[in-house]
Amino acid sequence: MPLAVWVKWVKFARFCGILSAYNFKPVIFSMNIYISNLSFNVTDDDLRDYFAEYGEVSSAKVIMDKFTGKSRGFAFVEMSDDEAAKKAIEELDGATVDGRTIGVSVAKPREDRAGGNRGGNDGFQRRNNYSSSRY
Repeated sequence: MPLAVWVKWVKFARFCGILSAYNFKPVIFSMNIYISNLSFNVTDDDLRDYFAEYGEVSSAKVIMDKFTGKSRGFAFVEMSDDEAAKKAIEELDGATVDGRTIGVSVAKPREDRAGGNRGGNDGFQRRNNYSSSRY
């Protein structure tokens, strides 16, 4: 690669946050994995153990209900090596864990939610054209 192209790439990578400006080491991105249909008895440590045989697990989190404190039946695992994560997804998708068949896939980014208005009418109350008070 010509030096001019390399310098442009380094500047672009620093701008995007891919390279650190201080130590010039590439930032390692990890793969986030979504696990569905989990048994309510599975803990973060259990999840970490299931995925650890495929590679290094950065984090493992079973999602809990904020009111009851019980598992909601799904979780997220973050693995630092993409190849290990892909292998774990292939082999664990459809596996039986604690009596339940789990689904394992790449986690999709969370979609933005609309504001607090759930009525779908932009906060305004509309009256129909034929009001009963007119007749």
